[in-house]
Amino acid sequence: MTPALLAASPLEYVVQHSWDFLHGTIGEGIFGFTWLSNVTTMQVLTLVLLAVFIPRFVRPRDTSSDIERLTPHGWGNLIEFLCFALRKYVAEHSLGKYTDRFVPYLWSAFFFVLTCNLLGLLPLVKVFKPVAGFYVGGTSTGNIWVTGTLAVCTLGMIVVNGLRLHGLGYVKHFFMGPFPISLLIAVLEVIGLVAKTFALTVRLFANMVAGHVLLVVLLGFIAMAETGVGALVTLLFISPVVVLGSVAINFLELFVAFLQAFIFTFLSAVFIGQAVNIHHHDEHEHEHAADHEPAHGHGEAPTAHGQAV
Repeated sequence: MTPALLAASPLEYVVQHSWDFLHGTIGEGIFGFTWLSNVTTMQVLTLVLLAVFIPRFVRPRDTSSDIERLTPHGWGNLIEFLCFALRKYVAEHSLGKYTDRFVPYLWSAFFFVLTCNLLGLLPLVKVFKPVAGFYVGGTSTGNIWVTGTLAVCTLGMIVVNGLRLHGLGYVKHFFMGPFPISLLIAVLEVIGLVAKTFALTVRLFANMVAGHVLLVVLLGFIAMAETGVGALVTLLFISPVVVLGSVAINFLELFVAFLQAFIFTFLSAVFIGQAVNIHHHDEHEHEHAADHEPAHGHGEAPTAHGQAV
């Protein structure tokens, strides 16, 4: 983290940096978008790691015993536990009978976000070569374009599958209540879809950026203290406190990396479930009313105390 102490601004280590070529840029592409940068590098690295190691960890053992072959081992235990927990306690509660249809997307989103978050904790720095310079490191989920793209993917799952499974019934779901109140409700429902996408985008982005900025600012106190009170006082009093605080924040960021991956997956499951289970609430109300309907025509009538006479 030494380069962080020399940064002109804490944001220097959370913003996107394009690849350089002969003091120019090769990262800027069409319409001014950055195509080659530390953010894209870390995303590609994430995809490569997932594609290589996930199948390797979960593949069956090469043994003649069926029990040993199907029993997870090593990292496979952790992956199987995470997949089971996400399916049992997240997907099934929100998606119901559609769980098997959408759980692959939820698993993919969880492991992608988690791996990006964890790679962002590595203290990688800028690497420069005489011919070409390129940036590596950083948290790709700390870029709002990345989190926005992930949120739009979830939005696509919501709208496309709502229309696929329910057709016009999904559209009619927006127009609840009598006219013209139904028009106002439809507008609010559309705003709600945008708000869900915005919430997925900003929640992940803000939490991942905040931790890194806080850590860089905290480490910057060492350089500022050395300038203000001298190297000896800084070494004896300031540095130990800052280092201990930095270690604590690193552990907190490790927890946040798992937490934010879970929250993104959980909210995605909830939002998709609201779109594909639009008739669940109405059916439940009809069943509830039928269960409490009095049994007329059998010669019995309820009394005030609920007993038949």
